[in-house]
Amino acid sequence: TATPLCPHSTIRVRPLTCTETRRGDRQVVHSLGNSTVHVSAARHDATFGFSAVFDAGASQEAVFEGSGMRQLVELAIDGFSCTVFAFGQTGSGKTYTLMGPLTQTETRPAAPGLLGLMQRSFACLLEQSRSRGSDVALSASYLEIYNEQVRDLLSPGPPCALPLRWSKTRGFYVENQLSVDFESLEAIADLLLQGSQRRRTSAHALNRHSSRSHALLTIHVRSRAHEPLQHMCPQPGACPSKQGTLCFVDLAGSERVKETGSSGELSVEANSINRSLLALGHCISLLAKPQGKRTHIPYRDSKLTRLLARSLGGSGVTLMVACISPSSRCLSETLSTLHYASRACRVTTRP
Repeated sequence: TATPLCPHSTIRVRPLTCTETRRGDRQVVHSLGNSTVHVSAARHDATFGFSAVFDAGASQEAVFEGSGMRQLVELAIDGFSCTVFAFGQTGSGKTYTLMGPLTQTETRPAAPGLLGLMQRSFACLLEQSRSRGSDVALSASYLEIYNEQVRDLLSPGPPCALPLRWSKTRGFYVENQLSVDFESLEAIADLLLQGSQRRRTSAHALNRHSSRSHALLTIHVRSRAHEPLQHMCPQPGACPSKQGTLCFVDLAGSERVKETGSSGELSVEANSINRSLLALGHCISLLAKPQGKRTHIPYRDSKLTRLLARSLGGSGVTLMVACISPSSRCLSETLSTLHYASRACRVTTRP
């Protein structure tokens, strides 16, 4: 049987923004330098430990190397199902951590030092697959969950809702989702930018580019055996193969409607986001209990938890990146995110 494995859970603390500094917000979150983070404010004094903690001065490269992302890429090539997801309050830096600056386009790429976990993982994936000398085929699919509808971000035309199915062999899957083959870093980077530009975003009081949907980009890695095994195959199609996946999940930020000033459609979106995040938190809480004390895990409560079922409590390898604000004004949401990440640390999977 596979060895039980707990997910890597890392924390990234963004810097105070200019608005927060001008407003006089205090910094209430501090990295202690030994994979722990300390929250110090009125009536709140708590220390949390994680796999790694990155403070406001940490570079994008430091987050990639220190989070275990490189190992996750190697596991995907070896045939494992791997997932990294970023979560936290709206405006806490999730999309920046995964993708880099929001201003980048195909004609105006981001500076190399600012590229996020996704682009660095793509480069590592292509480099590793070539160095191993195996015949590797790569493809990508990209979807968003907006107001409990699953929409393909790569298919041409306006995004339309796709059905979410379940089967004994595949678990939950999206029917008719487009998967695009790629062979170069430029090709997958273009797919990422094309899909992200179609994703639903809006501006509100806490974030000028608030993601209004959960986005999942999945890299499918299919590899045949190394050369020494080729002579053992009676036919080319009979060679042993491995199929791994590397899935990046950019969760829409949790938010309080009162703080964001949302109304109308924005308010409906916020309620949908918060409901799905609540369902995810509930599943994580139950999965964190000892094996013998677990009850039914309600994956069917939201489309998000259905799609993450295998990553959370099944046969996958998971990296969780919790992004938080150090501002005293965001204290409540920051504590909520830290507790959320702490529970996630106790979930075990059997990859």
